[in-house]
Amino acid sequence: MVLATVGETLRTVVGPDGRTLAFAVWGDPDGFPVLSLHGTPGCRLNRWPDEDLYRRLGVCLVTHDRAGYGRSDRRHGRRVADEADDVVVLADHLGFERFGVVGASGGGPHALACAALLPDRVVRAACLVGGAPLGSPGLEREEWLAGQDPENVKEFGWAMTGEDALYPELERELAEMAARVAVDPSTVLGNFELSEEDRAQLALTEHQQIVRESTTELAATGVAGWVDDDLAFVKPWGFAVDQIAVRVLVRYGATDVLVPPAHGEWLAANVPGCVVKVDGTAGHLGSDPVEEITEYLNWLRDGVPPPGSR
Repeated sequence: MVLATVGETLRTVVGPDGRTLAFAVWGDPDGFPVLSLHGTPGCRLNRWPDEDLYRRLGVCLVTHDRAGYGRSDRRHGRRVADEADDVVVLADHLGFERFGVVGASGGGPHALACAALLPDRVVRAACLVGGAPLGSPGLEREEWLAGQDPENVKEFGWAMTGEDALYPELERELAEMAARVAVDPSTVLGNFELSEEDRAQLALTEHQQIVRESTTELAATGVAGWVDDDLAFVKPWGFAVDQIAVRVLVRYGATDVLVPPAHGEWLAANVPGCVVKVDGTAGHLGSDPVEEITEYLNWLRDGVPPPGSR
């Protein structure tokens, strides 16, 4: 069953630099505001399709197309740190003085940027299966790539070569992904050697709805955001995680082959005062979406650490 959409799926705002940002609003419009930063690749449609979950938790969830994705204009040459500018534009437009920020996968480092650079606005943050910085003061190249699926290693190799090599490869990858998803959304990750837990998650009706909707939007609007993400991940982020002064939840999966546990371990050791939750059998996609969403939203809203965290 495809769950009906009730939220506002496409709104736009123009920032002070003249770029258009596209966003969507889900859940309780009067609830605690949370800005959710999608992964790589992704778009504003990456959310749990059952909006009642957000309403029950008293949360107003705002997703947006990060720069260059979906209907948001590109910010060529952007760094991870630059996401904080767009989050401020959205928060100001929506009248959010204080708010939580969550980022998953490729959105994780961007959530950390907000935690580091917006301490007067961000109440708490969550970084879910997010990567560590490449190079000092993060993981050196061999450590950073260790444990990643060969498909990931290949993609980051293109990024390290530069945009001219990366752009056409990701155009091809997106076209192939869209063709697979049109037939079977559970094949979105193609040849990745995923854990059994991740394969089980991709078989869920809700995940298939998310994949189908977001991939259709991505295929219609191109790979610029995906390109810029990959380039940003292989260069300095523009901030240091030891700048972070707000409370952060770091969560990662022990069987993740997209962002291996070494990344989560590094973040756990280097994000000051963070709360850490390790999912012992989970991969990149978790194991119980409703429970995990409830836990990180309770953290963002009320500061309640997930059970089993340290």
